[in-house]
Amino acid sequence: MSVRVGVITFPGTLDDVDAARAARYAEAEAVPLWHGDPDLKGVDAVIVPGGFSYGDYLRCGAIARFAPVMQSVVEAAGKGMPVLGICNGFQILCEAGLLPGALVRNSGLHFVCKDQWLKVENNTTAWSSRYEVGAEILVPLKSGEGGYQATRSTVDELEGEGRVVFRYVGDNPNGSRGNIAGITSANGRVVGLMPHPEHAIDALTGPTDDGLGMFLSLMDAVVNA
Repeated sequence: MSVRVGVITFPGTLDDVDAARAARYAEAEAVPLWHGDPDLKGVDAVIVPGGFSYGDYLRCGAIARFAPVMQSVVEAAGKGMPVLGICNGFQILCEAGLLPGALVRNSGLHFVCKDQWLKVENNTTAWSSRYEVGAEILVPLKSGEGGYQATRSTVDELEGEGRVVFRYVGDNPNGSRGNIAGITSANGRVVGLMPHPEHAIDALTGPTDDGLGMFLSLMDAVVNA
């Protein structure tokens, strides 16, 4: 079965090429999607990649959420299509209401760029099934507004329902509540995380190939659906 993964490009996106490469590493077909075109081209899943959509003006992801393509993504996600938001993509998914909470300025008020250890908390999502719960993976983190924040009741709900997918190991790099690095929707199909798994798919070009498991997980989810 050929799995088609759409990768969106907004003005200011800079990690779409890497996300497409990660999809190809998992033996999927990477399909470019344009922010101004609502047509998802029959893809099986969508990646909303990192960067600085619309220059991060107003608020990170706040303008991108109104792009024609995102209206289609919201509708498709409502029907169960797997969606992954990475860094700015995570911010966009929160702004679009596909995930709860928001990403705010790092607690240290500085851009953070480092290889970051993450603990896998949930391996039942469409994007994390290839990992063991409790496994620690090393992927790059690069963001200035990566602090995950939500109301106490929302965080309690996420924790209680096991919807925290990845958690920072060691020092909290950005002030995220509960060391939260990534979360999922209630049905486990939509996942957002601040670190960049697409930059850790090959030990030659990244700190590890630990991030590849996310894209292989998607292949399993689509093929076995």
